[in-house]
Amino acid sequence: MNKSLDKFLNTILEGDCVTNLALIPDNSIDLIFADPPYWMQTEGELLRTNGAKFNGVEDHWDKFNTYKEYDEFSEKWLKECRRILKPNGSIWVIGSFQNIYRLGYIMQNLGFWILNDIIWSKPNAVPNFGGTRYQNSHETLLWCCPSQKSKYTFNYKTMKHLNGDKQDKSVWDISICIGGERLKDESGKKAHSTQKPEKLLYKAILSTTQPNDIVLDPFFGSGTTGAVAKRLSRNYIGIEMEQKYIEAAKKRIEEVKIENTDLHNLSLEVKPPRVNTKQLIDSGYLKNGESLYNKKGEFIGNLISNGYVNDGTDILSIHKMSAKHLNLPNNNGWDYFFYKRGNEFVPISNLRYEYSEKQNEQ
Repeated sequence: MNKSLDKFLNTILEGDCVTNLALIPDNSIDLIFADPPYWMQTEGELLRTNGAKFNGVEDHWDKFNTYKEYDEFSEKWLKECRRILKPNGSIWVIGSFQNIYRLGYIMQNLGFWILNDIIWSKPNAVPNFGGTRYQNSHETLLWCCPSQKSKYTFNYKTMKHLNGDKQDKSVWDISICIGGERLKDESGKKAHSTQKPEKLLYKAILSTTQPNDIVLDPFFGSGTTGAVAKRLSRNYIGIEMEQKYIEAAKKRIEEVKIENTDLHNLSLEVKPPRVNTKQLIDSGYLKNGESLYNKKGEFIGNLISNGYVNDGTDILSIHKMSAKHLNLPNNNGWDYFFYKRGNEFVPISNLRYEYSEKQNEQ
């Protein structure tokens, strides 16, 4: 870790984001999550259906006079973000229809490589009170790395596990920040007009960082990025102009407890030990002639002494045999086959770890 970065870790820098980003050393940040001003461009007063005023985003930091002014501001902070990102780091930028296309254009011009555009679908989005347009019920996150050659972090297996053991998709159904999660000021009003739900940051940070990585947020606001980073045992650096937001964020983060779990430590991403089925047979973990099944408990074939599987028609490796029965060109047989012990079907993959642990003890 860069020694000159130590003083910034797990702190909030007060002031303009571009000025403070200039303090951060080159190629030192693992992940950036940026929730910049959207420049909402609302016209007139927004009224609810009962005539009451809707308090949207009316803050001074969201005001710009022209597209040129907004683009120049965006290019400045994005250029700094690219400078401070590690070559294999990545960045998330969130926006709505007012600004996300401008940001994406600027990012591509600066050399960022777009990996995904994630749709944050909001089941409890604010309605279009006037009935003049479709309800705007989503926002877009651009997940990018510094260049096309970047070897970025993506914790695929972890996210698959959290998605019911199915490949996670680019549409995330997450409710907007309401209820007890929403920070309130002394008068009971929301402390920040654009506070993001922790679940959104949880997915972004967990999927694209490793424990002890450094996550920087140049528009820290109410501190959601810092709160989630701390919870996941990641370091954070926040940049924020408004003192009232800084105080709210500090108090919030102080109350966060670190969840040092196997999932957050990415135990699912660890590559399994290199073991073959012949070694398992020779060591007595499996038997010559052992019956193998799929996850439905359907008999597939028998193991033979060289570690291959005989299904009565072909003798193939566990990988080719599983691919055959799935009608696929290729498949990982460790994920397909089960053996039976008593009345239980057990994944043969488990035996790789048992074998490896035994070997390490010797």
